[in-house]
Amino acid sequence: MGITKITAEIVSQSSIATDVYDMRLNVGDMVQSAKPGQFVSVYSNDGSKLLPRPISICGIDQAAGELRIVYRVAGEGTKEFSTYQAGDHLDVMGPLGNGYTLKDKKAILIGGGIGIPPMLELAKQLKCEKSIVLGYRDETFLKEEFEELGDVYVSSDLGTVGIKGTVLDAIREYSVEGEIIYACGPMPMLRAVKAYAAAKGMEAQISLEERMACGIGACLGCVCKSKEVDPHTHVNNKRICKDGPVFDAEEVEI
Repeated sequence: MGITKITAEIVSQSSIATDVYDMRLNVGDMVQSAKPGQFVSVYSNDGSKLLPRPISICGIDQAAGELRIVYRVAGEGTKEFSTYQAGDHLDVMGPLGNGYTLKDKKAILIGGGIGIPPMLELAKQLKCEKSIVLGYRDETFLKEEFEELGDVYVSSDLGTVGIKGTVLDAIREYSVEGEIIYACGPMPMLRAVKAYAAAKGMEAQISLEERMACGIGACLGCVCKSKEVDPHTHVNNKRICKDGPVFDAEEVEI
């Protein structure tokens, strides 16, 4: 099953940290083609808000037909989503984009901020030895669920949890080793991860965050520089929503 737009029922919603919400959606058959690293576009029920909000997939429950999204309130759209309860409905399009390529290599999973949620389903599906490095601002969420899936190392901006510093500080502090890196988070973190992987001679897959409009690659509103010429645009660009959001680190210039 490909990309579809449906009216999904909210199965549950709860606040799991300051301005961070955990929502489960009954999306029916859409769940069958969802992969870790993909996202969905969630539409406002307010007709004045035309553009959907892209939100990464945190969990995939094929048996129940449910997708789980964990998001931070960052504007009027996500603020609206946070007011809904079980039984309410939202229009959802997905699954969108390309996800992570799962490999049988010793892995380091790195999530920073609201880039942490999409790493949870990835951690569940990877059948290899893995270390999980999570970078928070000052308050944890989903940490206990990650601890059931692998060794977890934590950093925070203020040092309120884990070590004070960045995810790379945590990797160095705890001598975390691996053969491949999977990462999602803010752009400064991804730049640092890309440089770290290159210096270590490691493969890295990174998920880029960008403001999106259509979510399907038609509007060219979310492009990044690439080493190769894109066959769609005929320039050195990649569409994050369509060609990504997950890229091999060496494939893009960030």
